[in-house]
Amino acid sequence: MHDFTRRSLLQGGTALAAAGALTGPALFDFAKAWAQSAPWKAEKGAKLTVMRWKRFVPAEDDAFNAMVAAFKAATGTEMNVFSESFEDVQPKASVAANTGSGIDLAWGLHTLPQLFPTKVLKMNDVADYLGKKYGGWTDAAEKTCKLGNDWLGIPVATIGGNMTYRKSALDKAGFSTFPADFPGFLEMCKALKKNNTPAGFPLGHATGDANGWLHWVLWGHGAYTVDKNDKVIINSPETVKALEYAKALTDTFIPGIASWNDSSNNKAFLAGELYCTANGISIYVAAKDDPTKKELAEDTYHAAFPVGPVGKPTELQLASPILAFNFTKYPNAAKAFIAFMLEKENFDKWLSGARGYLTHTLNAYDNSPVWTADPKNAVFSQCSKRALPASGIGTPGEKAATAIADFLVVDMFANYCSGRDDAKGAIAVTERQLKRIYR
Repeated sequence: MHDFTRRSLLQGGTALAAAGALTGPALFDFAKAWAQSAPWKAEKGAKLTVMRWKRFVPAEDDAFNAMVAAFKAATGTEMNVFSESFEDVQPKASVAANTGSGIDLAWGLHTLPQLFPTKVLKMNDVADYLGKKYGGWTDAAEKTCKLGNDWLGIPVATIGGNMTYRKSALDKAGFSTFPADFPGFLEMCKALKKNNTPAGFPLGHATGDANGWLHWVLWGHGAYTVDKNDKVIINSPETVKALEYAKALTDTFIPGIASWNDSSNNKAFLAGELYCTANGISIYVAAKDDPTKKELAEDTYHAAFPVGPVGKPTELQLASPILAFNFTKYPNAAKAFIAFMLEKENFDKWLSGARGYLTHTLNAYDNSPVWTADPKNAVFSQCSKRALPASGIGTPGEKAATAIADFLVVDMFANYCSGRDDAKGAIAVTERQLKRIYR
């Protein structure tokens, strides 16, 4: 747990400046002026405990910490921030929701606010303020956080995922460009395996990576868990085709993917064992920052997810919404902090600190400097715009959030691709689970 002060912010100025963040007195002066004119005034003696996911790019963490310190110094709000792994954020948020204590704000993944629709502080005023000021929200981000007309949280960012690959391996396999469709992608993976330079995507309970690529395959074939009226429709010919396609892919993958978590493919790629995967920009950033991996960094490129038979992008990008619980004693401070996070003076610099790991959900940030700072960053600027909400074509809400949190789609694919079930059996299990959720 960290307790941030202005002094710690000033001491950290050098590192943060290197990360592209507004630092020291400049950040403090902006924060002070903002606090005086903001629509929300922090309560006297306010104290906020914030849980967030663990950072994958250190410079993002530095920029975020500077922002927190400036907010504390400007508003007098005591800020206690702690980090948890992707897998632990939701369970710990659930404990807080059930007990009515422990944390004030939870910054998590997918449709986290939808899991606690009666326990969150409505954010309509914050969403309206930011949306009007910064060109509106991307479609998937807005749907992820709304229940009817109410905003249950604020979509701070999207942790964008794209194809990460070794260009030399693709060249050797006979692919001068990254395939743009499903058949081409499968042929590329077969060629990579033949050359002993395999691709690999997780089939384990990897909250971001496994859910991401498997929903992409499902939706890309026109298959969905539920329809627009939330009727369970997973048992379909399109789902069978998606399973068969995924099985053909996994037959080309590096061994061990069944037990992979969200960091496994990062480690394998950086170790030189993996030549194509779906991930955030963190693999490339880690390689750039390691003097011993200069050649790997130069050989690492990114591409958008290929488009499936439906003929349009069908990506489940990793939404990163923040919520405030309605039992917080300091609702104004909570709203002020969330709004402060997304103000241009903070957010542009924060995106630069994240180095492409975070993608904006407010349209005004399309031209942020981070997207042209390195040509390999550019494809990540579109992640939130290409995404579907975690509910697919269904209604974002507690039920869709539960299906994601319980890895129903991931387990269906894993059971089929591992040979534990045939297509009929794997689909039947998932159908029963979905019908229990959507009853």
